[in-house]
Amino acid sequence: MRLFLDTANIDEIRHAARMGILAGVTTNPTLMAKESGISYRERVVEICEAAKGPVSAECVSRELDALLAEARDVARWHTNVVVKIPIDEVGLEATSILSAEGIPINMTLIFSANQALLAATAGAAYVSPFVGRIDDAGQDGMEVVRESVEIFDRYHLPAQVLAASLRHPRHVIAAARAGAPIATIPYAVLTLMLKHPLTDAGIERFAADARRYENEPAREQAPS
Repeated sequence: MRLFLDTANIDEIRHAARMGILAGVTTNPTLMAKESGISYRERVVEICEAAKGPVSAECVSRELDALLAEARDVARWHTNVVVKIPIDEVGLEATSILSAEGIPINMTLIFSANQALLAATAGAAYVSPFVGRIDDAGQDGMEVVRESVEIFDRYHLPAQVLAASLRHPRHVIAAARAGAPIATIPYAVLTLMLKHPLTDAGIERFAADARRYENEPAREQAPS
């Protein structure tokens, strides 16, 4: 399973990259709105250089011609860019056209296995079920992941399920067990995945024992 970071914060992305666990990044207009002092294009290029993997950059146009023009422009920003398009009739039509041109598409705002199947059939490279938001609506978000993975595997569809809107570390494990090849997570969830109180206690204990050992007077060796 590959781990993507769901953020537009370059410091978070560089930190995850240094740890050697970052396989890609997903962004959206809401995440970009939190950044200031830099254009959308500049930040996406910056992320591509730091992440060294697929970087989803979302389009916001809702009419076909405008969406196609925007998507083609975004795709030219960097070789690692994946164009992110919400699913609806226009989105599906644009995806079928763009994917035929060799532009990889991450179809987003997926809330059902039916939508996932339509996105994959239209040619999306990635399909993003929003697990947390589905849970918020009183349904089982991870079931959408499981069903989508099963359908794609059974019929050899090339699209990859990208489990999104993951709220806590157990979501990540559940997505992995459901067979999702990719999970995209906020930086805060990544931090929680890394930490465990027993690990912290063990590190402190080892450090304390090492200091005690180093401070002991050297033992005289017995004559041979």
